[in-house]
Amino acid sequence: MIRVALPAHLRTLAKVTEEVELAVEPPITQASVLDALESCFPMLRGTIRDHIMHQRRPFLRFFACGEDWSHEPPDATLPNAIRTGDEPFLIVGAIAGG
Repeated sequence: MIRVALPAHLRTLAKVTEEVELAVEPPITQASVLDALESCFPMLRGTIRDHIMHQRRPFLRFFACGEDWSHEPPDATLPNAIRTGDEPFLIVGAIAGG
């Protein structure tokens, strides 16, 4: 099972209070995790990635094992600790301002 931690506003929208666990078919990539997440929680479609190009929304970031994966290719295989469920895949609301 893949663990996914969502920011508070997406947890509220998905009606969950904790991180979610998803069954994801290999290969385990950002795209496959997000596809599974949107399949289990259809209310999240369009909130993390746009509907047409499936690109990450500007004010969200993706982290895996303490590293920013926001600009990695969507089909890049995620680290082993994510694939085994030892670490969660983090979707984090970006902080903007100045």
